[in-house]
Amino acid sequence: MPDSKRRFMPARSTRFLCASLLPLLIAGCSHKRAPQQQPHFGPIPLTVVAVKQQNVPIYGTWVGTLAGYVNAQISPQVSGYLIRQDYREGSVVHQGQILFEIDPRPFQAVLDKANGAMAQVQAQLQLAEIDLHRDRPLAQAHAIAQSQLDNDIQQVAADKAALESAKATVETAQLNLGFTKVRSLINGIAGLAQIQVGNLVSPTSILTTVSQVNPIKVYFAISEQEYLELSQLARAGGKSDLLNSGSTVPLQLTLANGQVYPYKGRIVFVDRAVDPQTGTIRIAGSFPNPDRLLRPGQFGNVKAETRVLQNAMVVPQQALNELQGSYQVAVVGPDNKIHIQPVQLGPEFGNMQVIDSGLKPGDEIAIQAVGKLRDGMPVQPHLVSSAPPDTGQTQTSEGN
Repeated sequence: MPDSKRRFMPARSTRFLCASLLPLLIAGCSHKRAPQQQPHFGPIPLTVVAVKQQNVPIYGTWVGTLAGYVNAQISPQVSGYLIRQDYREGSVVHQGQILFEIDPRPFQAVLDKANGAMAQVQAQLQLAEIDLHRDRPLAQAHAIAQSQLDNDIQQVAADKAALESAKATVETAQLNLGFTKVRSLINGIAGLAQIQVGNLVSPTSILTTVSQVNPIKVYFAISEQEYLELSQLARAGGKSDLLNSGSTVPLQLTLANGQVYPYKGRIVFVDRAVDPQTGTIRIAGSFPNPDRLLRPGQFGNVKAETRVLQNAMVVPQQALNELQGSYQVAVVGPDNKIHIQPVQLGPEFGNMQVIDSGLKPGDEIAIQAVGKLRDGMPVQPHLVSSAPPDTGQTQTSEGN
């Protein structure tokens, strides 16, 4: 009997537990889930600017090559052995400064010989003049033949001519002796020595090159259309042509490191013809270079104003959205809804962009997250007079 009681006691406990939990399960199943609240999207606050009209200067930019204003190749005028180099390579040299020296001894010997020959001619001339002075009264007294006097006169004239020739020989010998000191003919920067001391040089030898770098030239090529535009700009400034434009067509030079050179340049050379193969004409600008920062062989970008667009429509560049090679802007309509408008671009103007077609003056366009805006999207436009700097992190704020 006790064993059977122990066997059926767990069954009664289980039934009691299920009976006590049943009301809780029924109550949980009868509870209804609350409906999920859907977010509500309102108009998006958006910064916009109005399309403006203004006169826009159009600039041309060309790749330029710097060259010395004068590039003098230094060559000797006499032949001989190079015995000395008197300048430091790459240093500034002045007109008349000695750069090289050639062995002067052979030229000194030639000069000494020429001086001796001139002294002999002078002695002959003095003797001839003595004979003439002695024979002139004798001929007048008919003590000697007239032919003797004529010979004396002819001898004096011949000796005078020989003396002039001897003087020229001496002068040539002096020049050649002076040419043994090779001097710079201009102020500038001297390059590497092309021939070393001890070599035999001649007038065909190039010893070094001296370049005048203040001012310095920049050569660049412009198209025929740009040439005509620049010429028209020069005439509008009261100049006769582009070559004499002076400061009416200022040039700006940007160096290889992106730095804008602080001095403005001017046009000093216009080639005589347009290259028929490239359709361009070669121009040279002159830039002051007092600190000798610019050197021949450097490259830079030359920039100059070519024309002015009258009443051009301009928008901030950050208002543009590129899509597969075409450009769009987000226009805010009178109903404060977005309209995506394709546009045709003109030239750039600083951080602004000229619009050739697709907009009209006064249109309000978005300058925030243009790529995220869609047609028909409601917005709350906030009109500003100018676009803030584009940091690349501007985002549209959305409300719930």
